[in-house]
Amino acid sequence: MENNRIYVCHTFYHVYITFLKEFKLRSERKEAGIPIGDASVMLSKLSIDFGSLRERLEALGFFKDVIEFDEKRDDFFPELKKWRDGRGNLVGNLIYRMIFTSKYAKAEEKYVPVDMKQYDGIYVFCDSDPIGYYLNKHRIKYHAIEDGLNVLRNFDAARYDNRGHFKLKAFMSERLNLIFVQNGYGKYCIDMEVNDKSLIQYQYRKYKSESRTALADRLTSDEKELLLKAFVTDWDELRLKVDEANQKGDAILILTDPICALDVRERIFRDIVDEYKVQGSIFIKPHPRDILDYRKLFPEYPIIESGMPMEIFNYFPGLHFRTAVTVLTEMKAIKFADNIVRKGEDFMDIYEDPAVHRQNESIGIGRPRPDDKE
Repeated sequence: MENNRIYVCHTFYHVYITFLKEFKLRSERKEAGIPIGDASVMLSKLSIDFGSLRERLEALGFFKDVIEFDEKRDDFFPELKKWRDGRGNLVGNLIYRMIFTSKYAKAEEKYVPVDMKQYDGIYVFCDSDPIGYYLNKHRIKYHAIEDGLNVLRNFDAARYDNRGHFKLKAFMSERLNLIFVQNGYGKYCIDMEVNDKSLIQYQYRKYKSESRTALADRLTSDEKELLLKAFVTDWDELRLKVDEANQKGDAILILTDPICALDVRERIFRDIVDEYKVQGSIFIKPHPRDILDYRKLFPEYPIIESGMPMEIFNYFPGLHFRTAVTVLTEMKAIKFADNIVRKGEDFMDIYEDPAVHRQNESIGIGRPRPDDKE
């Protein structure tokens, strides 16, 4: 039994899912009379700034330890450049990749802040990041968790990044541990948890489903309150504006995406704001990894704190938007809006070369999405 668990998180959403998983596990163990054990969370600073989240989590006392992880990308280590660039042919590239994999894991070693072997349950969101290399080369078993909602349905990164001789590369990773392939193909990855594996075109024996909807639907009022305390820093003033808009029934939430070049992204969201501002009161919620300055670009509209996962809106009593709009973000978890609009890939084609955002099509994935409003 995994009585000493750690979750490696790279985004606010990962921390949110960690809470959901722990709520369920602790409830089940308590009901069965089984020791709950301890859970820690490790916040990687690789992709985003978690701000004051560590302090808020520590104040809650829900996790045994809240650890910061100064995870480093491969380009942080100049000695890896030669091996990362490859040789221009399959055999040479694979040899260089084997050397790169080993050296990268070794270089990352001194930045891992805890002895991972002390935990009997390790859960890693986004094992494509350096921690995946580290765990596999150090022969430490772990569970992978889908990076976001239905990510593998929308973008199968393992197959895209390794297109061309994928089966050979997967074999070298899963069986021989000579290179590393993410999303469960690492030799020491026990399994890969996804929201719904039936949606994934290329199945894999390590995939297992854990419905995010089911995890959220079982939440108690106390658990919802804990989530609000963890993720919301200042809601009062904004809540008044939302309530004001709700009285007119015209509150519209625009959820941004960290997509494309910044100048193109600005054009996209200016166009979206122009489209919807005639329909109601605009509220903008930047994605945590979106570095565009929306407060400067749209000073006339309320900007919601970026570090709050959009799912947290579901737990504000009475909070409601008439419409929620995004470009590529998966919107299945939204319950706080009457109308959900995901602009989709066809919309993005107007602004960007389709090859950039239609990665799945290059590996033979092009499943229609009749459930999306595109």
